[in-house]
Amino acid sequence: MNEHNWAYDVIVVGLGGMGSAAAYHLAARGQRVLGLERFTPAHDKGSSHGGSRIIRQSYFEDPAYVPLLLRSYELWEKLAHDSGRDVYRMTGGLFLGPPACLTVAGSLRASRQWGLAHEVLDAREIRSRFPNFTPSVGDIALYEAKAGFARPELTVQAHLALAENAGATLQFGEQVLEWAESAGGVAVRTARGTYTAGRLVICPGAWAPQLLTEFGVPITIERQVLYWLDPVGGTAAYTDHPIFIDENASGMQIYGFPAIDGPRGGVKVAFFRKGVECTPETIDRRVHPHEVREMRERVGQLLPALNGPCLHSATCMYSNTPDQHFVIARHPECAQVIVACGFSGHGFKFVPVVGEILADLAIDGATDHSISLFDPSRLVTT
Repeated sequence: MNEHNWAYDVIVVGLGGMGSAAAYHLAARGQRVLGLERFTPAHDKGSSHGGSRIIRQSYFEDPAYVPLLLRSYELWEKLAHDSGRDVYRMTGGLFLGPPACLTVAGSLRASRQWGLAHEVLDAREIRSRFPNFTPSVGDIALYEAKAGFARPELTVQAHLALAENAGATLQFGEQVLEWAESAGGVAVRTARGTYTAGRLVICPGAWAPQLLTEFGVPITIERQVLYWLDPVGGTAAYTDHPIFIDENASGMQIYGFPAIDGPRGGVKVAFFRKGVECTPETIDRRVHPHEVREMRERVGQLLPALNGPCLHSATCMYSNTPDQHFVIARHPECAQVIVACGFSGHGFKFVPVVGEILADLAIDGATDHSISLFDPSRLVTT
């Protein structure tokens, strides 16, 4: 027991993508870690499921993310090596749309600013290189060879296993009811008991509005739908295929993946940011026929063979901040508490580096990574 008589050095609340990575990085640095998760390991109730997540470096959201992505790529490789799991795969990525749209212009801006390898293709070149695609006249694409996808469930499982191997205590089916400052540290109460630690890392995902009301950050939860479509003619033409993000003239984005789960696994596609506000308690987990029909029609304009039957569908939740940038910071009223939330539907590719950042903040009180973009004070209205 340490001089403060805390049971643990750090408690991590929420063991999804970010929390599992934080637990691993903390335990790997010799911290006594307790991880608490209300559901089962790598569950499908939040945002870290669905079989695949895009990873890319030519970041149209903001070039400021690129240094974090470069480090995250290093950590993806380390995670795959250390865990022996196929947690990510490079497939190349195609980002299409009118030249001035965010998907294309923003990707090009980030690539040029950071010297990222890329190619710019016109509509004819897109069709020649990638014959599954039928881009609109006048559309162009940025092609990035270092894009691909991560496996969210495998990633969470890998981080959890490595955390336990490094000595972390991980407890599932245990919902956190409240936390409070206690003797220079924190006390966390669940239905099973109360735990104490010097620091607390909260990775609440879609439960951020309930757990962090006093944080003052307006986070909204949005229902999203994922679809696995059966290509006309089978999946063979989609096995060696880039991930893609396509933006049409109205600004609506869709994204998709290669056929990565065998002949009956289909091709996963989805709308980006086309959801309905909800809570974890009120989300409609059913996927309705009109939603499937709309998805097939939209993706069929770009990839005609994907206007086929829907094999499977699922829902997940985005936790959105007003500006769609993350929140990673110390709690404004308790220096012992670090919060990571509001990943706004584009955070999973950062899981390894966010885990590293949270470990830095919990152990050292600061990080060498640039995270000023994620300061919640930008969002708090007085």
